[in-house]
Amino acid sequence: MTFQESVQSVLTNYAKFDGRARRSEYWWFVLFNVIVSIVAGILDQILIAIIGFGFIGIIASLALLIPGLAVAIRRLHDTDRSGWWLLIILVPVLGFLAMIYFTVLEGTKGENRFGPKV
Repeated sequence: MTFQESVQSVLTNYAKFDGRARRSEYWWFVLFNVIVSIVAGILDQILIAIIGFGFIGIIASLALLIPGLAVAIRRLHDTDRSGWWLLIILVPVLGFLAMIYFTVLEGTKGENRFGPKV
């Protein structure tokens, strides 16, 4: 899956929490999120210099929150884990590392309890 296809797929399935997501779909969207955050931060700094406050970063974060959660849950589904495993990131440091580990794992071969292989 290419960068454009992955981002388009995630944004098209904005609030779809069922099904599965490939590794490439998840990680391309993470890259897209990082790029948007950097651009929003730069624009916020420009706005702060001009009008005294920046709001683009907040708007971008809110706009990408639900699709980011949805694709992370679908990625966990691909590794045959419940979406509730996403809460592991609340555990300082170890939870974040565990989530990275889960998202880099290869998805289950064939069908699993969350649907067919995408």
